[in-house]
Amino acid sequence: MSAFDLGRVGIWAGEMDRYPAPVVRRAVAAIEDLGFRALWFPETTGREAMAQAALLLSATRQTVIATGTASIYARDAITAAAAQSTLAEAFPGRFLLGLGVSHPALVTDVRGHRFGPPVATMRAYLNAMDTAPFGPEVLNAMGAAPFGTAIPTVPRVLAALGPKMLQLAAEHAWGAHPLGMPIEHTRHARSLLGPQAMLAVTQLVVLDPSRRVAADLARAHAAAALPNRLTLLRDLGFDDADSLDDRLVDALVATGGPEDIARRVEEHLDAGADHVSLHVLTATPDEPPLRRWEQLAAQLL
Repeated sequence: MSAFDLGRVGIWAGEMDRYPAPVVRRAVAAIEDLGFRALWFPETTGREAMAQAALLLSATRQTVIATGTASIYARDAITAAAAQSTLAEAFPGRFLLGLGVSHPALVTDVRGHRFGPPVATMRAYLNAMDTAPFGPEVLNAMGAAPFGTAIPTVPRVLAALGPKMLQLAAEHAWGAHPLGMPIEHTRHARSLLGPQAMLAVTQLVVLDPSRRVAADLARAHAAAALPNRLTLLRDLGFDDADSLDDRLVDALVATGGPEDIARRVEEHLDAGADHVSLHVLTATPDEPPLRRWEQLAAQLL
């Protein structure tokens, strides 16, 4: 089910919610003009993911827009299935739905829901999507779906880090989309997914001429990513993960020049990734990192 041409390298735009809509349109158009075939964005407490996807799709011509990830607690399964089919119909081959279980604090404290067992909750959500009705009759990416019938399956990926969620991604989705993990995890994920599933990983990146700024940014973002990854990182051989030593910071966040980032991308691809999206971290996240995207495009595309 390879309906999408993501290319080898894409962009993860984690700061899109900080920008006004006109800036978002210009930023995504710039990403497309640079030659990146895929743009991924998250959903937390900013813009609603499906509305944001429509905004980005409307501002581009060919780029695949991927939710990375839309929270399953933000909308019920029928609404998610209908939104996916609506965008698939309007923008054939250009909207990829990435789903995730989010984090307990966001689900309970912010959204006011009960956080259920992640794998079981995701499995039930996917099953409900598969049997969701959609009408009136429209032509979507995979065919016609009259009202009252199940929506034909269109590709989706799961934000998967642990082995059980990765296995679910292999069984019940196009593949998996791990965020911010080292090469060792990419290799492990491929072994669990098998050879056919899509594996699209996101690599955290700091491109800054100042070594001090780059080191400080890398450590800050590695520390933020650490709490829900500790057990996984220890299983991957990072025995002192909670100490956040330099080896672990480097494994989680790629720093240096564009050529250094290119080497990290190749390492992920060699380890079994099909696609690597780059999340460029900057000291000024309130403006798009256009220059850094340009540097990466010149090196990687």
